[in-house]
Amino acid sequence: MSTKYKMNNPDGIYFLSTAVVNWIDVFIRKEYAHIVLESLDYCAREKGLVIYGYVIMSSHIHLIIGRNSNGMPFPSIIRDFKKFTAVKIIKAIKDHPQESRKEWMLWMMKRAASKNGNNTTYQFWQQDNHPIELEGDWIDQKLAYVHNNPVEAGIVREPEDYLYSSAGNYAGKEGLLKVSSIYDGVEI
Repeated sequence: MSTKYKMNNPDGIYFLSTAVVNWIDVFIRKEYAHIVLESLDYCAREKGLVIYGYVIMSSHIHLIIGRNSNGMPFPSIIRDFKKFTAVKIIKAIKDHPQESRKEWMLWMMKRAASKNGNNTTYQFWQQDNHPIELEGDWIDQKLAYVHNNPVEAGIVREPEDYLYSSAGNYAGKEGLLKVSSIYDGVEI
C-alpha cells in the first residue's frame, strides 16, 4: 500500500472517512449511530484519540482526528474502533425487533465478508479509510466539508442543526459528543 494513505505522523491531524459495505444506510436508525458515538467517546477517553470534528451520515462517517502524546498508535485506534463498532452494530441489527431490512443487510454484509479473507462471517465497514494529513488551509476546508455534508445531502439547512455532527459544538451548542476545538485544542 502507498504511504499516501498511512498515518505516518503520530502528531498529525487527519481527515478520515469510512463507509459501511455497499454504502448501506445503516445510520438512519439512531441506535446504530449512538454506537458509533459511544465508541468514539471511549476511544477518546481510553485510547488517546482526539476528535476535532465528525459527522455520521446514513452510510458513512467523516472524522478529523489526532491523538494525544500518550495515546495508542493511530492504526490501533482505528482498527479497534472499526472492529468494536462492527460487532456491536451487527448484533444490534440482529436483535432489533423492528428492523425491516435485517435479512437484506446481514446478507449484504455476509456477501462482503465472503469476498474478504480477513473476515469470517460478516463485514460491516469497507476495508479502506484513506486518511489524509491536514495542514494549513486544509484544516478549515475539511472541517467545513465535514460540517456541510448534511446540508449538501439536503437533510438540514444549517450545519449546526444536524444532530450527529460536531458543527453544533463549534456553533456553541451542546453536542452529543465532546470534541476538541481544531483552533485551540479546548474541549467544546
